[in-house]
Amino acid sequence: MNHAATTLENMTQALLQCQRGDASTAQLASSWRLGTAQLPLPARYVQVLHDLLDRMESSALFTEESCSFSQKDQLQALQTWLEKAHQQLLRQATPAP
Repeated sequence: MNHAATTLENMTQALLQCQRGDASTAQLASSWRLGTAQLPLPARYVQVLHDLLDRMESSALFTEESCSFSQKDQLQALQTWLEKAHQQLLRQATPAP
C-alpha cells in the first residue's frame, strides 16, 4: 500500500471512530489536518477540508440545538470529501494516455 493510501485509510479510521463516539471532533480534526498535510492534493482540496474542520470544531462548542448544522451532516461532508480526495489521488496516479 502506498503512502497516500495508508494516509487515507488512517483518516477513514479516525472518521469511523468519531462517528462511533470513540473519538472527539477535536481528535478527528487534528488527525485529519496532519493527514492532509501528507497528501499530494491540489490546494482547493486542502482549503475545503480546512473549512469543514473549522466549522466542525466551532460547532463542537455549542449544543446541537444552538448550532445551525448537525454533527451528523458534518461527518457526512467529511466522508464525501474523503471519497473525492481518493478519486483525485487515483486520477493523479493514473498516467495520461
